[in-house]
Amino acid sequence: MTLSLPEATIDRRTLLPQLFSNPEDYLLVTGLAGAARDTAAWTHDGDNLLAFGGAMGGALSAAIGIALCARDRNVAVITGDGELLMNAGALATVASSGPANLSVVCIDNGQHGETGGQPGHTARRTNLSLLAEGAGILSVMTVSAPEDLPEARKFLIETVAPRFLCVRVKPGPPSDYRRNWNLAECRLRFKAALSLDP
Repeated sequence: MTLSLPEATIDRRTLLPQLFSNPEDYLLVTGLAGAARDTAAWTHDGDNLLAFGGAMGGALSAAIGIALCARDRNVAVITGDGELLMNAGALATVASSGPANLSVVCIDNGQHGETGGQPGHTARRTNLSLLAEGAGILSVMTVSAPEDLPEARKFLIETVAPRFLCVRVKPGPPSDYRRNWNLAECRLRFKAALSLDP
C-alpha cells in the first residue's frame, strides 16, 4: 500500500504561536535541534521549557514522566520526526499510561536537518500519525497546510488527551535563535517552574 500525503506548505518558524495561545500555560519539553530552537524562540527560552541537547529520542519519555507527576499542569512535547523515530516505542507508553494532560506535537519536515538535510523516513513511506494510532493513541491528527492550523489549535484544546498532532512543514531552516546551552541552569529553572523541590 502506498500512502500519499498532500505537499506540506507550513512554515515551521511561524507554527507554534498558531497552535498555542500562551506558552506559559504549559510545561514544555522539546527534542534537540530545530524543534528546540523553534520552541526557545517562541518562549524566549522560558523557565517552563526543558530543551534537550545531545539526547536524541529522549524528549517524549521525559514528557510522559513530567505529565504523570504534574497531573494538574498541561504538558506539551515539541519534537521532530527524526527525534521521535529514535524512540518510537514511547508512543506505546503514552497510550498505555494515558496521561490526560499530555499533547505531543511533531514537527515533521521529512529530513535530517542537523546533518545536511538528507531525506528521512517520513519523506518516503513512514506515516507518524498511523504509527501513533497503531500504538493506541486515540486522538491523532495530521496537518500539512496553513489553513489547517485553526483546526489543529482546536484539536489541542478540545480532544481527549493524550493527543498526537503531526504537523508536516515545508523544508527550511528552524528559527534563528541561540538558546541557553547551560543545561544545568536550564534544568534548575525548569524544576522551579514545575514547583518540585530542588
